[in-house]
Amino acid sequence: MLIGLVGAGIGQSHSPLLHQREADRHGIRLLYTTIDSHTRGLHASDLPDLLRWARTLGYRGLNVTHPFKQQIIGCLDDLSAEARLLGAVNTIVFDDQTTKGHNTDGYGFRTSFAEHFPSVARDHVVQLGAGGAGAAVAHAMLVLGARHLTVVDLDPDRAAALARTLTGRFGAGRVTTGAPADQSDLLATADGVINATPTGMAHHPGSPVAATDLRPELWVADLVYRPADTALLQAARAVGAPTLPGAPMSVHQAVAAFALFTGRPADPAAMLAHSAELLRLGA
Repeated sequence: MLIGLVGAGIGQSHSPLLHQREADRHGIRLLYTTIDSHTRGLHASDLPDLLRWARTLGYRGLNVTHPFKQQIIGCLDDLSAEARLLGAVNTIVFDDQTTKGHNTDGYGFRTSFAEHFPSVARDHVVQLGAGGAGAAVAHAMLVLGARHLTVVDLDPDRAAALARTLTGRFGAGRVTTGAPADQSDLLATADGVINATPTGMAHHPGSPVAATDLRPELWVADLVYRPADTALLQAARAVGAPTLPGAPMSVHQAVAAFALFTGRPADPAAMLAHSAELLRLGA
């Protein structure tokens, strides 16, 4: 079985190793490749050709990550209900003559949040980032019971579009947008903050939240999993704030994607242990 990951700066992704070891446990010979747009000079305009060649070469499916989760949609034949609702795809399955897009990010976040933050306050949550992963996480946060969600993005139109989509699903009054300039004021009264931006990744170093805006009562969830201990998580722990790293979400979305690719249920505990091992080794 041939699977691939399409995105930018993905050379150190854990997805190939996670999927291949899980496939070994099932007796499946699975090869998982990376198709890095940075190294191969790929752009959004190349996505239709990429999908055509992937099918021709015998790929069973593809995972999709930044920056193509939203751009890939127009190239697909069909979408799952969640992918259509969120306007973002992170998993594509080739079946007969069709390409169907799915979104497992929301499942990944819901599962990891419920496991690590079962009882945190969620009256007001601030989310930074309204891209492909941000759309899934914002939806998941509302499903998880956030009474009010404020979405902050450098692109105000993208934040507004996400807010409109979520309002149509969850009703008026639960989602608003905020300007980056107002981030400190928003965090001053929030229960939690979610980083759904690339800031903190190896090729986007730094923290999206000023250390002075962190406090013990403000829980922090970071979707970045490489590095495992981001600058944001370190700063949050330094003030005694509860933290949720990105690795559990990454693993749980892979659990759901593995089932879509293979038709077999993955073992979440085994994949979480493997992910922790890879992070310890710096792989």
